[in-house]
Order: sequence, then structure tokens, then C-alpha cells
Amino acid sequence: MPSFDVVLEPNLVELRNAVDQSNKEIGTRFDFKGSSAHIDNVEAAKGRQLVVLADSDFQLGQVRDILLAKLSKRGVDARFLDFSGKPEKMSHDKLKLTVPVKAGIDADSAKKIVSAIKQSKLKVQASIQGDTVRVTGGKRDDLQAAIALLRKDITDLPLTFNNFRD
Repeated sequence: MPSFDVVLEPNLVELRNAVDQSNKEIGTRFDFKGSSAHIDNVEAAKGRQLVVLADSDFQLGQVRDILLAKLSKRGVDARFLDFSGKPEKMSHDKLKLTVPVKAGIDADSAKKIVSAIKQSKLKVQASIQGDTVRVTGGKRDDLQAAIALLRKDITDLPLTFNNFRD
């Protein structure tokens, strides 16, 4: 039976390139001269995350804007990053913001995807398999309709579709 997987995985090479380009621009900009602002790409036990360091709230916002601009130029969706956290105060009035990189569909989002497919009355079945959602159907056209439906309905996640089998 034809099937495909709905996944949530960023292009890590392009993400690293965007972080490197952002650090290079921060190092050359005049308004960051003498500051300790930079971005670290960290692989932690909880998953991949970015650590943004700056001297003030304003600089933290500037670093965030630079990073988002570089991500969009590299073709990485900004929805992979979660900037909702609060900055932590460090020594010498420096700020640190930990930005988790979303990878893998969590249980609530997977249930939302499965219910959207079931409510559409398409002749496909969706099943949750770990951090992916497998969609199977009788015809290839039904699967393509399911992909179009998910792109239209699920706008808060940067979903990717892979492992399309005929």
C-alpha cells in the first residue's frame, strides 16, 4: 500500500551554516564591537538547542533578528526555533537565552494531525509511530490530497513529508 511519513526535522547542516554566518556578522558589526554577543549550537541530552548570549535585552533582540534573517536566507523555517523562553541573567549583567530546536512530532501535535486526517473523510489511515505519523492509503492521489490538507490545516508546525512509497 502507498504510504508516507509526516516528520518534523530541520536541515541541521543549513542550521549550523546560519549560526556560523550570524556569528560572523555579529563579529563584524560596529554596534556589537566590544560585546560578548554570540550564538552557540549545542547538542544536549534534551535535544539540539541554540544558546544566544548578549550584554543587554536590546542586543539579544538584535542577535535574534540576525539569526532569523540568516535562517530565512538559508531556507530553514524559523518555526523550528522556540524563542518563547525567558532570558537568564548571568554574571556581569550578561543575558543567556536557550532556544530549543524542534525535532520530532510531540504527542499532542501527532494527535492533531491524525484527527485532521480523520475529519477530512479521505480514504487514508494515519497512525502515530514514535515521533512520526505514518499515513497509508489505497491510491497515490489520496495521499497527495492528504499532504495538501496537512499543509493547509497545520500551519503552526513546519512539517516535512518523506519516505513516500508507492
